[in-house]
Amino acid sequence: MAQKYNIYINEKSLIVVNSIPEGTTNYQQIDVQDFDFVKFYKTLANNPRALFYLVTPDVKSAFLHIKESVRVIEAAGGLVKNEDSKYLFIKRNGKWDLPKGKLEVNEKKKDAAVREVEEECGIRIKTLGEKLLKTYHVYEIKGKVVLKVSHWYAMEAKSKQKLVPQIEEGITEVKWFDKKNWNVIRANTYANILDVINGHDD
Repeated sequence: MAQKYNIYINEKSLIVVNSIPEGTTNYQQIDVQDFDFVKFYKTLANNPRALFYLVTPDVKSAFLHIKESVRVIEAAGGLVKNEDSKYLFIKRNGKWDLPKGKLEVNEKKKDAAVREVEEECGIRIKTLGEKLLKTYHVYEIKGKVVLKVSHWYAMEAKSKQKLVPQIEEGITEVKWFDKKNWNVIRANTYANILDVINGHDD
């Protein structure tokens, strides 16, 4: 499997990869020579395309170069399954999302993931499972470009728990969803959340 990093920037994607998949259409290839990620980010708003490929023989090195050019924030969260095989989602800023948040100083990723889920949803996690993946999301804080690296874990929780949305974090709803109703999530969520739930919809 080819190594790649998919960096989401609002509704657009920059994919760092060693070759463009066959059949891919409507994309722009970016020259890795002298690539400046911050300059690229600043010009994105005026670029009509949504999909960009940065093709390089050394994918990891190119990605590390991007990381070194911006501020990096580490976050962690969970895809939580209950005893009825339903999954936990939150609604924040009008979109369905998964509970996650920033790591505290010297906090382990898995500990942060459990803490954030429990704080944002008002539940207790019974079991912390395997690490699922990392997702990458770019945005601005006070004019500075930030890369958020989110670490996602599988978790289990008891079904009969009162769900309490953490209002101060902008969460308006917490709800269990059966997989057969994930179309509701897919219709109103973020690309990185789709990455987390894809592969769990069988």
